[in-house]
Amino acid sequence: MIILITGASHTGKTLLAQRLLEKYKYPYLSIDHIKMGLIRSGNTSLTPEDDDALTGYLWPIVREIIKTAIENKQNLMVEGCYVPFDWRKDFDERYLSSIRFICLAMTDRYIWEHFDDVKPQGSVIENRLDDSDCKPDIIKKDNRRVISGFEQAGERVTLIDNDYADTLNRLVDTF
Repeated sequence: MIILITGASHTGKTLLAQRLLEKYKYPYLSIDHIKMGLIRSGNTSLTPEDDDALTGYLWPIVREIIKTAIENKQNLMVEGCYVPFDWRKDFDERYLSSIRFICLAMTDRYIWEHFDDVKPQGSVIENRLDDSDCKPDIIKKDNRRVISGFEQAGERVTLIDNDYADTLNRLVDTF
């Protein structure tokens, strides 16, 4: 099985992947690690700030990793924000039946009421070297974009609206 975890910035994608790894022993692949490997090695002129271009650049690589894992009957979690809204079009049913999709996003209300808790969560699993763009208005805008884009594509979005820990715990327990 493939567990594809995406969502807005600071929603706990990596934390969820880590918790699923601990419980189910599925390895996970961070799309951010692929991104930084390609950037640091000089294999792309893109920078970490080129989000839209990075999705188009990284997704074909990630897509083929997912297909290879399915063909080899391997369990794998793939997590990161570089998943296009229309990702399903790249897989036929023999692949889709092996993919569990999870998208995390926070409501405006949650961000407003819990922003002081949201920002520190950005470094719970990975150490963010520069988190200066983590501001309430930017986080709200990103979450709205993710919610709108994935819902318009027919995807279910797990909304973090009240109890963050409870939301993640429910996701971990659903497998």
